[in-house]
Amino acid sequence: MSNEVNIASKIILLRKQRGWSQMELAKNISASREIISRYERNESVPSIDMVVKLADVFGVTVDFLVGKSNSASLDKETVNRINNIQNMDDKTKSVLFDVIDTYIQNFKTKQAFIK
Repeated sequence: MSNEVNIASKIILLRKQRGWSQMELAKNISASREIISRYERNESVPSIDMVVKLADVFGVTVDFLVGKSNSASLDKETVNRINNIQNMDDKTKSVLFDVIDTYIQNFKTKQAFIK
């Protein structure tokens, strides 16, 4: 039941962040307003196909919608970049991770001084 609640609350949150009515969301995924309402009231759970449509229209991952990821910021663009990195050879990945780690450390250092 907890995943159902997560899906319902996430659909509401993402829809409202975009300023969409239930009708607008329904049109964007070729569904009825009534089914969107039922999802949001946690009276019905979206099918896998519908979860994919919702993820696509909101620009988030299926994992985020179903509660397997807590980060909405891990959007599809980020996931695509991660997938591209996974296809790189080990030497290229190592260099890239060194660069990323340097930027992360610099960011954390700056944040520490701000507080």
